Amino acid sequence: MKATLAYWHKARLQGRYVLEMEIHKVGKSAKYPDGVKYGLVLVDLQSGKRVLMDNHHPKGPHIHLSDQEIPYEYVDEEKLIKDFKNLVLTHMEIKI
Repeated sequence: MKATLAYWHKARLQGRYVLEMEIHKVGKSAKYPDGVKYGLVLVDLQSGKRVLMDNHHPKGPHIHLSDQEIPYEYVDEEKLIKDFKNLVLTHMEIKI
């Protein structure tokens, strides 16, 4: 199955942050058992701090909080976006 764009949003916030959220529907496979491929990122251009959620092979779903990497349990797109927004608020102190 060819990847189909399900959600995309890109913005520059407060002249300081770059936000990009991209979710694709893909065929279910060993690499993407949920049938979804995603990357959600917010970067502070001044400090270099970042929040990133992605699920590339071979790591599967995980979160980057600046230099720290932690596993993530994917449920669905709605929860993914909600969790990302909460991480951005707690780690970067910015509401998106």
